[in-house]
Amino acid sequence: MKERLEALKQEALLQLEQADGSQQLNELRVKYLGKKGPLTEILRGMGSLSAEERPIIGQVANEVRTAIEQVIEQKQEQFRKEETDKRLRQETIDITLPGRKQQAGAVHPLSKVIEEIEDIFLGMGYTVEEGPEVETDYYNFEALNFPKNHPARDMQDSFYVTDEILMRTHTSPVQVRTMERMKGDVPVKIICPGKVYRHDDDDATHSHVFTQIEGLVIDRHIRMSDLKGTLLQFVQEMFGKDTKIRLRPSFFPFTEPSAEVDVSCMMCRGEGCRTCKQTGWLEILGSGMVHPRVLEMAGYDPREYSGFAFGMGVERIAMLKYGIDDIRHFYTNDLRFLQQFVRV
Repeated sequence: MKERLEALKQEALLQLEQADGSQQLNELRVKYLGKKGPLTEILRGMGSLSAEERPIIGQVANEVRTAIEQVIEQKQEQFRKEETDKRLRQETIDITLPGRKQQAGAVHPLSKVIEEIEDIFLGMGYTVEEGPEVETDYYNFEALNFPKNHPARDMQDSFYVTDEILMRTHTSPVQVRTMERMKGDVPVKIICPGKVYRHDDDDATHSHVFTQIEGLVIDRHIRMSDLKGTLLQFVQEMFGKDTKIRLRPSFFPFTEPSAEVDVSCMMCRGEGCRTCKQTGWLEILGSGMVHPRVLEMAGYDPREYSGFAFGMGVERIAMLKYGIDDIRHFYTNDLRFLQQFVRV
């Protein structure tokens, strides 16, 4: 019987070592240690043994049971650990977040162009003046030679708060306010940047709100050639040394004579293309010699003093400089558009 127990032990341990799962391990436990298992059967047959053999066989039987139970416990622990590791791999939730890349900011293209224009004119000895966006009819129109019911007012239809108060249609009121503050002193050499408002339908080239920069020079012996030389220097610093300008006669109530200013197309260098409609030129601003009536109303004697003025749309300059085809891109805050200027 002792040899039978040893054989049973070796068989059980071999079977347990080869077990590959908890279910099979439990089946082997029942097979060898269950009520109908061979070990139980051997123990039941101990009654036929002599009194001397029973303790010896009982001790061996207990050793066999203990050895089998220890292997079963070890294998159970092994399978539990493997099952836990498997579940952890399958059910893992990554509760960490990737690092957030710091977004690089950039100056808005309109702000950048305004700064460039200001730098150019500051380099020519100009100062920067600002004024209110909500203006009186007097400063917006009358002081600039737009009398009541003047037909030219229709060109600058604006948003009125009352009959005498409106959102300014240009930054020219800043020029008038500056001249009044100067009280006839010269020289006056200013640029006036800021938002302006007009009752326009928004499309690719028009907006009901846009940005303007106007300039004004008043002194003795100011001539049209001074205006042309100033604008030529400006466009060459803004668009390149090869840029040319031309002046075309035009009409503005506050200047006389007046001129539209064109620059040679930077896309085709004046050869003619779709951008310039095959003309080789692009219109960028209006200008002229300050009307004597405007000088007089601001406190300057037009027989002694003269001056020139000009005005440009910042959006127009930026569209030409960066090849932008729709003015609305500046105001829609589309990051795909704005990110193009991070390194510009």
